[in-house]
This record gives sequence, C-alpha cells and structure tokens, in this order.
Amino acid sequence: MSRQAILALAVLGAAIAIAVLMVTLRPEPQEQERVEQAPLVETVAFEQADGPLEVRGSGTVQARETVTVGAEVSGRLVYVNPAFREGRIVPRGATLFRVNPVDYQNQVRTARADVAAQDVAVLQAREEVEIARDELERFAQRQATRDVLQAGIDPDDYAARILPPTVLARQAFSSSEATSSAAPSRLATREPQLRSAQAARERAAANLEAAQLSLSRTSISAPFGSLVREESAAVGTLVQPGQTLGTLVATDAFEVRVALTEGEAALIPSLLRPNAGRIPASVFFNYGGVTYRWEAFVDRADPILDPETRTIDVFLQVPAPLQSGRPVDEDSPPGPPLLLGSFVDARIAGDVAVPFARIPVDALRPGNEIWVVRDGVLRILPVRVIQRTDEIAYVTTPSLAAGGQVVTSNLRAPTDGMRVRTGSQQQERRQAPAEQPSGE
Repeated sequence: MSRQAILALAVLGAAIAIAVLMVTLRPEPQEQERVEQAPLVETVAFEQADGPLEVRGSGTVQARETVTVGAEVSGRLVYVNPAFREGRIVPRGATLFRVNPVDYQNQVRTARADVAAQDVAVLQAREEVEIARDELERFAQRQATRDVLQAGIDPDDYAARILPPTVLARQAFSSSEATSSAAPSRLATREPQLRSAQAARERAAANLEAAQLSLSRTSISAPFGSLVREESAAVGTLVQPGQTLGTLVATDAFEVRVALTEGEAALIPSLLRPNAGRIPASVFFNYGGVTYRWEAFVDRADPILDPETRTIDVFLQVPAPLQSGRPVDEDSPPGPPLLLGSFVDARIAGDVAVPFARIPVDALRPGNEIWVVRDGVLRILPVRVIQRTDEIAYVTTPSLAAGGQVVTSNLRAPTDGMRVRTGSQQQERRQAPAEQPSGE
C-alpha cells in the first residue's frame, strides 16, 4: 500500500472518530412547551358613557342677508364713498354713491311752480262758485216776487189780462227765467269748473311728489351695516335705472348650513318644533393651525329632506361674526373674524341622554361592526352608529357596558371567539423571561 493511501485512511478515520465523539458528548435538548402564535392586534381602551351627546357636523359660512344695490335713476355719478370697495365695511345709513341731482332739482322746482299755479286756479274757481251761488239766490228771490204779483190778478178780469205786446214779451221771458231758476244748470253753479281746477292741482301735486322721489333716488345709502362683496362704481360713470353697482352682505350675523342625518337630528327633539327656543351651538374654524370658536344657535331647520342626500338642513346663526374668535387653546393669539365661505365644524347641544362609546373611526368596520378584545378573545359586535366625524365615531350596542379594548388594526380572517394577542400582552411576555433569573 502506498504512503498516500495510508495517509488518506488515517484522515478519514480521524474524522469519523471526531464525529462519533461529538455525537456522544452533545447535550440533551430542553423540552419547551409549545406556544400557540395568536395574531397580534393593536387596540385602544374604550368605556361606556351616558348623557346628552353633542351633535357634530360641518358646513360653509354664508351670508344671512345679501342685497344688490344699483342706480334707480339715470345720470352721471358725481360721488362714490371711499369705503364702497370690495372687502370694506360700510356703516348703516352711509351714502354709497350719488347721481348728479341738477336735472332732478329743476324738475322739483318746475313741479312746485305748477302746484302754486294750480292753487291760484283753485282759489279763483272757489270764488266763482260763491259768486254764481249768490247770483242764483238773488234771481230766485226776484222770481218769487214776480210770482206773488202775478197771483194778485183776477183770472176773470179779461181787461186786466190785455197787455201791450212789449209787456207780453217781457212776461214770456220772465216765465222762461222762472223755469230755468227752478232747475239751474250745473255749469251755472261753477262747481264742475272747481272740480276741474282741484283735479289739475292734484295732478300737479303728484308730479311734485314724483320729482321729489326721483331727486331722493339720486343718493343711495347702505340699508344696514354691510360688508362690500362686489362693487363696480366710479365717479363719472353714466348709469341707467336698474344698473347693478354692488353687492352688500349684512355683518350683524352669518349663517352656517349643516346637514344632519335623521339619527343625528333625533338627538335634538326640539329641533323641528316651532317656538322651541334657542338651541345652543358652537362653530369652530381652523386658521393657521389654530382652532377658534364662535358661539352660535340654531336659527331654523328645514323640514324637507334633501332628495339626494336624505339629510336635514339645519341653519346656525353666528352673531357678531366679525369679532375675533376665541381660541380653543388659551395660549394662542387672538383670532381672525369668521370668514365668509370658510369651511367650519359645528357642534349642537343635544338634549337626549343615550349610552355611547367614543372610538376611533378606524375601528368601525364595514357593516357597522367593531372588534373588541375581552380576556384575550376577539368579539365581533354589531353596533349602531349614533354619529361619526373624520376622526371619531359614537356608537352604542347592548353589550357596551362590558367594556374591553377595541381593535384598530386589521386581521385577515377574523372570527368571533378567536384568540388574539394585544400589544400589552406581548410586552408582558417579553418582560417575563428577564424577571425570572433575578427571582432565582
């Protein structure tokens, strides 16, 4: 046998001997209890509460009163209020703009002159009526005297009845006058002429009132304390009646339109009752990362459901919206006024005590279910959602009082009654091995 073969057999034998030695000297493996690997979930604690629940919603700030101002007469603008600019505030009664009043002042003078002339005509017609009345009375007295004399003649005295032709003509004329005096003509009394003069005077007075009204319309004033939303007036502009020159928004109060579901509205039974009084509310506006609050109240609720969203529109009124809002964090600086068109959160005070739990909105599962961990066991509970926001949800269920921890993480195949591990249980297991040696 060659030397190389002997060397190879020696190496192989040494390797086998070492392997047998290692197997013989290996330690016995420790037997450990098999631990079932239950799914690990993230949870948050929740508790049941009982009492009136604030109804939360959101909406857009809008104007409570809006008016469009414009020219009522034609002419050229000779004055525009410097405060009549978009975004500025004008006080109540302030003159916004003025149309050149010269033409309308002349119309007033002309109308006054016509009224004065018609006053004279009425006085003259009244005097003529008095004169005509006196003349008719004198004529009636003369006719009565003639009738007495005529009655004194004996009808059988034919000689006395033979008169000269001139006398007969005079008697015929007198008889005709007597007939006319019995029923004098309306024109003879001058009363129609008086009524005509009075009608002309009324027409002149109406023309004067119209001229004065046109003159007053040359100046347009703010009907209330206003915020100028739009304006298009400048000195020298030629305007026509009905031409729009600006839009004003009342500053005494703004409105926030909040849409509530039927379930949310049911938490405020007095919402749809007439004369139920003011229901307190609050409006929150985030400005520059700081949340500010304004006090408000429910002004009215629309009793007609929105046909598309099936919600009830509630209108909140915010008094004095241009005052600075109160910061929720007292250390924050003073806030801005409530801005028109801003999106705000609203809270309305409820007046019905209901049991509820406040949970993160992520813990609400499809089908209005929540996963609750009790004693390491997962329970799937159907709940009734009272209301929800972008971050939290208020729910209730018959077994809510039992408490527990609500699961916020996801599971692949959750089943009711399955074992789960929570973050607190995992931490306890990690601490248990470290504490055991110190006890020994």
